[in-house]
Amino acid sequence: MNNKLFWKISGVFLFILIAVATVFIYVTVFTSQMYYEEVNQKLNANIAAQTVQEVKPLVNGKVDTNAIQDIMHSMMVINPSVEVYLLDVSGKIITYVAPYKKVKLDNVSLEPIREFIERKDHRIVKGDDPRNPGQEKVFSAAVIEEGDKTQGYIYVILASEEQTSAMSMLFGSFILKIGARTIIISILVAIALGLFAFLYLTDNLHKIMHTVRRFKEGDLGARANTQGDFAELGETFNEMADQIVGNINQLKSVEKLRRELIANVSHDLRTPLSVMSGYIETLLMKKDLTETDRKKYLQIVHNSSENLSKLIDQLFEYSKLEAKEIIPEKEPFQIADLIQDIVMKFEVIAAEKNMQIQMDASPQLPMVFADIGLVERAISNLLDNAVKYGKQNGLVSIKLQSSPEAVSVHVTDDGPGIPESDQSHIFERYRRGDRTEIGKKGAGLGLAIVKKILEIHNQSIRVFSEAGKGATFIFNLPTYHPA
Repeated sequence: MNNKLFWKISGVFLFILIAVATVFIYVTVFTSQMYYEEVNQKLNANIAAQTVQEVKPLVNGKVDTNAIQDIMHSMMVINPSVEVYLLDVSGKIITYVAPYKKVKLDNVSLEPIREFIERKDHRIVKGDDPRNPGQEKVFSAAVIEEGDKTQGYIYVILASEEQTSAMSMLFGSFILKIGARTIIISILVAIALGLFAFLYLTDNLHKIMHTVRRFKEGDLGARANTQGDFAELGETFNEMADQIVGNINQLKSVEKLRRELIANVSHDLRTPLSVMSGYIETLLMKKDLTETDRKKYLQIVHNSSENLSKLIDQLFEYSKLEAKEIIPEKEPFQIADLIQDIVMKFEVIAAEKNMQIQMDASPQLPMVFADIGLVERAISNLLDNAVKYGKQNGLVSIKLQSSPEAVSVHVTDDGPGIPESDQSHIFERYRRGDRTEIGKKGAGLGLAIVKKILEIHNQSIRVFSEAGKGATFIFNLPTYHPA
């Protein structure tokens, strides 16, 4: 199974299990030895005292050989594994019952002996082992007194060297067998339980990884299961996948708009250039043109060049607005005064169609707080659209309404209107709506620029229209509140 995480977790688990088993065996053996020593000392704690009561090994500070032989005989009968030492008051070994020539210490520390004799609890006390310098073993001890005077001590090692060696061999064999069996059984059990547990725990993760792989290979509809132990991871992946798909769709939309932009810009640039090229060629080729025709052709070339210049300006302006390179310089001003100035500029154009432009505004209209230059550009674009699409002998109205927080601007024309299906996208660049029946053409950037200008003022624009009943564009500007 191609699941590296599964094998890594299994390996770590097995390592931990083996380590715990090893520590457990070590602790078990260690505590078993301590338990054996504690039990041995408790069971034989009084062996030295009982021996002293039965036999007097020292008489007037001198060793009683017969008594020593009796001690040896008694000890060997009671417990063949013990070693008996007779100590003087300084801890020096006077004689002993132990294998010949194996005692390597001449003195035994009396501090553990006194602690053993005076102890009130049952803790383990270990003393020097004369046969193994540096080692300590459990013992039994008793004071040898004559009258009120201490003559020496009986010091009984409860675990002789032979017994210790035998116990070590026994424990070694026991540890080897139990340890080997425990480790083998633990590994087998761990493998069985680990395979089941980790397969169960990592199954959902493996499924999520499979889903991610499918998504990477192009299946953008692949989504992870949001149930189980990795539900949060699945939800996070699904959110990321949705975001990526959304970005891809957005990029596709942007690419589509880019192609449309190039096509429309090419068309709009080609039209005035073709007109200019055609009439200039006519002027160059026809030498017999009348002065009237020459002026007419030059005027057409001039108009085309102005249209071309206007289109280029709009493209640059829209690009700056879209790139957020234009920061509005807001200031308070009277919106009514600004609109009156704009209307005066459009009166000549409106007169060509015998149109009227009316403004309806309250005399107590509050000041607005915005970038006056950008607002002028937005209203000019709306008014240009209204005049362009309005009827011959028609009416364009501009209405201003105020509220405590904003001034509402309504620009209405009596043109052919905008179909409902087009109203949602007329503010996109190069989307003009279905008004072609009146033969009007334009770059299609005017309303897109208006929308961008209002967006950088944190405002929006709406359109209300019915086919054959004109259109009304509405937006708000915040009122000015002095600090």
